Amino acid sequence: MKYTDLAAHARGNIGPYCKACPVCDGRGCRNTVPGPGAKGSGTVAMRNYSAWQGVLLNMDTLHQYFEADSSCTVLGRELSLPVMIAPVGDVQRHYGEKYDTVGYNECVLRAAEKAGTLAWTGDGLDGRIMSESCDLISGLGGAGVVTVKPWDAKTLDEKLGQALAARPAAVAMDIDAAGLPFLKGQNPPAGAKDEGQIAEIAAACHEQGVPFVLKGVMTPSAAERAARAGADGVVVSNHGGRVLDGVPSTAETLPGIAQAVGGDLEVLVDGGIRSGVDVFRALALGANACLVCRPFVVAAFGGGEDGVVAYLEQLKAELTDTMEMCGAASIAAIDESALW
Repeated sequence: MKYTDLAAHARGNIGPYCKACPVCDGRGCRNTVPGPGAKGSGTVAMRNYSAWQGVLLNMDTLHQYFEADSSCTVLGRELSLPVMIAPVGDVQRHYGEKYDTVGYNECVLRAAEKAGTLAWTGDGLDGRIMSESCDLISGLGGAGVVTVKPWDAKTLDEKLGQALAARPAAVAMDIDAAGLPFLKGQNPPAGAKDEGQIAEIAAACHEQGVPFVLKGVMTPSAAERAARAGADGVVVSNHGGRVLDGVPSTAETLPGIAQAVGGDLEVLVDGGIRSGVDVFRALALGANACLVCRPFVVAAFGGGEDGVVAYLEQLKAELTDTMEMCGAASIAAIDESALW
């Protein structure tokens, strides 16, 4: 099944906020928070999507025949393609009743493992979201990335302990979640973290031999501070436009961040990536790999575990086709020379 088929199957099973649009470009769900939409004007999610479409590629088929290899190493793990499934913290709140967060996490974790990549699990006010996702990842031999929000010190210590006990592929913090409207004034509280606090979290992960990734980095300066604090990777992300209106797209900020820290840590990116062509664009702009969120929720609602696998296979096929049409036999061969 193609993504358009999965979206059609999802309609009626998802919502009311998500419309399972044939193209997930942020238009149908703008201004829906809770829900999958963007904050304020609702335009940042749309900008994320459209910015990738403006990145043009150099087609070059004057080369020796090859079958493109999409495999890569990300955070020390061998993946079949440079795409991972991004985290969702509270599936029922944002997408509908068909899946609770535990059921959704199990669906995407198993599908990602089957397809040779990783899913990231989310975090939320309900403590069971973290504990049960950690149990799932532990049962899969660590095949997943646990994401924790920037809670107060006491809550963070407890959740970080749960995450590390699962022996995941990595632990991430979506530090920009401090701006999520539905976390404002809640208990436990969430808020910004300084470089010293991030260094303590990274050190705790490294003591257990687990990489640490900081998600929600949008400037070269922030990326450099993350590197100094000991992060192993950053995710260039504006949280799908859900934490601050009026910010640039991730495609616009990625090149500067990759140039600043690409030699020191792994640079991942999310935000509006919807096709294998978009994945290729992101790699050419300096990313090591991509995260994709909203379409995988639609794929799960429309086709369950098989639907998630099908969308991963579609992304892989589109990526390898683009590689062959642009003369890049391997992921390592994709660079800025592919950009027009």
